[in-house]
Amino acid sequence: MGTVTDYVLEELRLLRAETGLSQDDFGRSIGYSGSHVSSVETGGRPPTKEYMRAVDNHHRTGERFQRMLERLGRLDAEPAWLREWIEFEREATTLRWFELAYVPGLLQTERYARATLAGGRFDAEDVDRIVASRLERQAILRRPRPPQLIAVLDEAVLRRPVLDQPGLMVEQCEHLVELAAAEHIQVHVVPVDAGMYLGMGGQFIIAEMPDGERVTYADNQLTAQIVDTSADVAKLAKTWEIVRNEALPRRPSIELIKEVAKSWTP
Repeated sequence: MGTVTDYVLEELRLLRAETGLSQDDFGRSIGYSGSHVSSVETGGRPPTKEYMRAVDNHHRTGERFQRMLERLGRLDAEPAWLREWIEFEREATTLRWFELAYVPGLLQTERYARATLAGGRFDAEDVDRIVASRLERQAILRRPRPPQLIAVLDEAVLRRPVLDQPGLMVEQCEHLVELAAAEHIQVHVVPVDAGMYLGMGGQFIIAEMPDGERVTYADNQLTAQIVDTSADVAKLAKTWEIVRNEALPRRPSIELIKEVAKSWTP
């Protein structure tokens, strides 16, 4: 981590030292485990907005640490929430990913990734930068000890046309089938005949960390939220189980993806 980040972590350590609390006691006071506090203080995981808010609220710092995190984000090329999430993504042992609108970013082809950014919201330079970053993140699936990725996506994702991009969806579906052949990648599809289900509330990801703790991510049109408080994580974990139960098993899902790929062939 850079010197600015090191400064923020040092301030967190100093605050705990001033209170005379151990990492376990400090963690309990703000609703986190001692191992979580240790990981934050040593730079093993980035401090989230939720974490900083808990510190500020309990120790009555006047939102000091939330302001530090906000200012830290302004000095980084990526938005603070994305920088935080990429760190979690890299360290995770398991990623449970539900998508309602798009193929999960770690499973996208370059053409598909570019298509998700079309429409005028981003200029050409931003598109190139975002696509390059997204493709770089996919490297975690090719490393010697990759995370287990369990992806669930709505069938509508596979059947949504990309206008003026012939062959793009065939390419993307075939890419999904190829990736899903790996032992550490599972792709499941919620079929259209599932009707309305809990997942229609929006996409989310649950990352399980090496210490067994979980962090979640959800986004919308304007921003994204990273949540690591136990109560909120438990709620999304319950939602995951419900959504996962609506999806087809692994092999039928792959067969459905193959059928959809054929439907896109002229």
